[in-house]
Amino acid sequence: MEASLSTPKWYDRLWAALIFFTRIPLWRIYQPPRSAYESVVEYWPLAGWITGGVMAGVLYAASFLFSVQIAVLLAIVSRLLLTGALHEDGLADFVDGFGGGHSRQRILDIMKDSHIGTYGVLALVVYMALLFFALTAMPPAVAALTILAVDPYAKMLGAQVVQMMPYARTAETAKNQTVYRKISVPAAIGLAFQGMIPIAIYLWWMAGTIDWEFVIFAPCLVMYFLYLFIWKRIRGYTGDCCGALFLLTELTTYLVISIYFT
Repeated sequence: MEASLSTPKWYDRLWAALIFFTRIPLWRIYQPPRSAYESVVEYWPLAGWITGGVMAGVLYAASFLFSVQIAVLLAIVSRLLLTGALHEDGLADFVDGFGGGHSRQRILDIMKDSHIGTYGVLALVVYMALLFFALTAMPPAVAALTILAVDPYAKMLGAQVVQMMPYARTAETAKNQTVYRKISVPAAIGLAFQGMIPIAIYLWWMAGTIDWEFVIFAPCLVMYFLYLFIWKRIRGYTGDCCGALFLLTELTTYLVISIYFT
């Protein structure tokens, strides 16, 4: 299956992104053309405004009724429900594939397997533990605002992999039967605004409390070294790689910010 030659309308691409990256039943209202799903990464950070907003809202509201630990757990659960654990599934498959595969094809085969392996389970346990402790290190209000800013920013960084390397499979062998399009210049500008506006406002609000350089560049370094690792092993990306890049860059940012509150 080749990518369609015509570019879907912006609202079709946005609708497809919200359907793809969340479990909100928007498909009951409108179903964009199949080709629109080739461009969903263009609006991935915007979907992060929703997932981050829900997670932040649950954490902040729950903090008035429960301890910060319970509030953070409820917030994490809310995002898992909203996204259908899409990115966590990608992280588990990513670690299983790169941890258990010794050749390019074997890595791709393991990542496509629907069963989770030991490496994937351990990765999720460690990831969830670090996420929990990073967020509980912050005051609830700060944690909520941090989520609002970091979720779109990390998704913006994760989306860069589509520009940096080719897709490692064909559309026929992809899990969702879709190959993402390269992002055009106007779409790249829009992507940057989606991811940078929340983090810029957050850093302005947190000025004097945290060092913006570490918050911005630490996840960029993690993303870059993961890119080098992926390129060396399979010479391309998959959807699982995108999900893993998002979660790991997001987690890096939370860990950096948590340092200032410990």
